[in-house]
Amino acid sequence: MRLSTRALRAHGGVTVETLRWEDGTLYILDQTVLPRKVNYLAVKDYREVIQAIRRLAVRGAPAIGVAAAYAMVLAALEFAREGAGNFLARLEAAAGEIGKARPTAVNLDWAIQRQLAVARQKGAGAPQEIVERLLSEAAAIFTADKDGNKAIGVHGAALLSRGAAVLTHCNAGGLATSGYGTALGVIRAAYAAGKIKMVYAGETRPLLQGARLTAFELQQDGIPVTLITDSMAGYLMAQKGLDAVIVGADRIAANGDVANKIGTYSLAVLAKYHGVPFYVAAPFSTVDPAMPQGAGIPIEERGADEVTHFAGEPVAAPGTAVWNPAFDLTPGELVTAIITERGVIHPPYKFGG
Repeated sequence: MRLSTRALRAHGGVTVETLRWEDGTLYILDQTVLPRKVNYLAVKDYREVIQAIRRLAVRGAPAIGVAAAYAMVLAALEFAREGAGNFLARLEAAAGEIGKARPTAVNLDWAIQRQLAVARQKGAGAPQEIVERLLSEAAAIFTADKDGNKAIGVHGAALLSRGAAVLTHCNAGGLATSGYGTALGVIRAAYAAGKIKMVYAGETRPLLQGARLTAFELQQDGIPVTLITDSMAGYLMAQKGLDAVIVGADRIAANGDVANKIGTYSLAVLAKYHGVPFYVAAPFSTVDPAMPQGAGIPIEERGADEVTHFAGEPVAAPGTAVWNPAFDLTPGELVTAIITERGVIHPPYKFGG
């Protein structure tokens, strides 16, 4: 893996480029160093994609899915070059490795299964032929995600009135997708329509994705944004008023329960109390119809140092016990509507079947 520093390039109204495939290399924007640095990881080994996903260099359910799709291409390229037998078996084994990178976001396994289906179709073709098919499918997943985000934006913007003040949590923008974003896609589309007065971004402890990434994205696009600490959200609703809370999702169960960044559940409860609409914006690939209820969704727990340290410096006494779930579950009954590229879906949610 090597690093390259590139200027952010505006494209489609979004000044971020999360992932790009070029000449057999997957370029991944290293989000762990944003906004201080703009570094791209130049990756040629699928195992390095796994590491990038695990350490959050690439994050956000849709972006993880796209990265996984390209990781399958890198694995296929490696096995095709080596010319050894059992090409499909080795590719299936690599798929198993990639699928274990992070457990909560369903888009990861969804993209892997799409690639495996492509590799298996029409029997076992020549390895290079399979590589080309996988590359074409990865590009299709990338493009469909970006186009779908824009459709999500259009559907979601229609729910907001002019002069709206909205709160978002974590980062569900271009950095979490192929471009444009889900929750931030709604905000971008609404701002373009002259509907957004102010966006409040929760900082999103412990890794500050809201402070480091969401505020950065909105500033890049010239959208008014005010950063708050997570603990200010309830008082914000009481004192200043909000027109909506808009968040993304990492997995949506068949009954509408939502797994998303830790802190989402608290916001949903606060929004319910204050009478604020609570919207979830996500591509339909984030829906897991095989998961009846949110209770069955695996919730990733991460290392204690994310909580006990800040920027590498300790902020808690040595030996302090830590519980660090990366996500939480919001009951579907607290969700006003789910915004997808297929339209706005209202309760009762029934995604099974």
